[in-house]
Amino acid sequence: MQKGYSQFTAMLAITKASLRSIFRSPSAVIFSIAFPMVFILVFGFLGNGGKVAVNVAFSPNSDTANPLYTTLKNVAGFKIIQKDPQRIQEELEKGRITALVNIQPSGQANAPYTINLVSSAAVNPQNIAVLQSILNAVIAGINQQNYPGNPTIALINKEVKKVPGRVYRTIDFILPGQLGFSLLSAGVFGVAFLFFNLRQQLVLKRFFATPIRRSYIVLGEALSRVIFQMFTAVIIIGVGYFAFHFTLVNGLITFMNIMVLSFVALLLFMGFGFIVSSVAKTESTIPPFANMITLPQFLLAGTFFPVESFPGWLQPICNILPLTHFNNAMRNIAFEGMGLWDTSKELGILGLWIVVVYVVAFKTFKWE
Repeated sequence: MQKGYSQFTAMLAITKASLRSIFRSPSAVIFSIAFPMVFILVFGFLGNGGKVAVNVAFSPNSDTANPLYTTLKNVAGFKIIQKDPQRIQEELEKGRITALVNIQPSGQANAPYTINLVSSAAVNPQNIAVLQSILNAVIAGINQQNYPGNPTIALINKEVKKVPGRVYRTIDFILPGQLGFSLLSAGVFGVAFLFFNLRQQLVLKRFFATPIRRSYIVLGEALSRVIFQMFTAVIIIGVGYFAFHFTLVNGLITFMNIMVLSFVALLLFMGFGFIVSSVAKTESTIPPFANMITLPQFLLAGTFFPVESFPGWLQPICNILPLTHFNNAMRNIAFEGMGLWDTSKELGILGLWIVVVYVVAFKTFKWE
């Protein structure tokens, strides 16, 4: 008795053939694995050398009615972080703030103020030394104007109090951005070129001569892309973890959460690819359309630089982009130890993007 036609088996056959073609494509390997890997290696090696950054916060009970405070606020390259005390404490423990500065009256005539510093074990000692040098230079400048004799306006407490902290390395910021870079590139460019060529070469038309349903054709091709990109994500995370000590707070659980998040993001980015493949009239018009979607996200979504580094008027635009929320969620999961439920805001925004993008994709997608 002849067996019935299996849509699922046919879909898996398409997946297998498509997956082979992806691995044989130099551009797919370069953009998905090699290109992000170059950035990870470069920033990984740079991160091992340490980075000097003087971000400080003032203690809530610090005396602000003194010339020291006024002068420090205007020192070039001396970034003062202003957030609520709980956030300041969290940033301090992660090493993102060099020290908490507390200026207090000393009650002594020869040195009216004392400066106490609270830092973290996660802070590079070089950064603390730079901060102390800046404070000494500011004190010397004020002394020259107001205390030409022996007295000084302030003394720095040489004993820097340390709070426990986890080291926040450069790779902990860079790797999530590069994984997002890889997923977005593959989802948009890979899917756009794939389905455009399938139409142009009449491959889809030949599929129609078989009993397989259209939905299984799309699922088969999409599944191959998902398998390849999940494999790529494993490589990127593995290299970051074993070569540069990328932080996975809860080990395997954190890794699995990242893989689920990557799958959701890839599903969204592939939707952009479906749209591009449909609106492009020729193969040469695919890159401009794809770059309109990818380039702003590469530059503004916290891939290479924190969103906080951009001007205030630009940050709301950055926070609309889906890649921003992927990057934020992944960094929170990897370094903060959050679960998927804890990143429900970011996942919710990605979910809204998925609905909008696939509504547009279904309206514009062309089979011929």
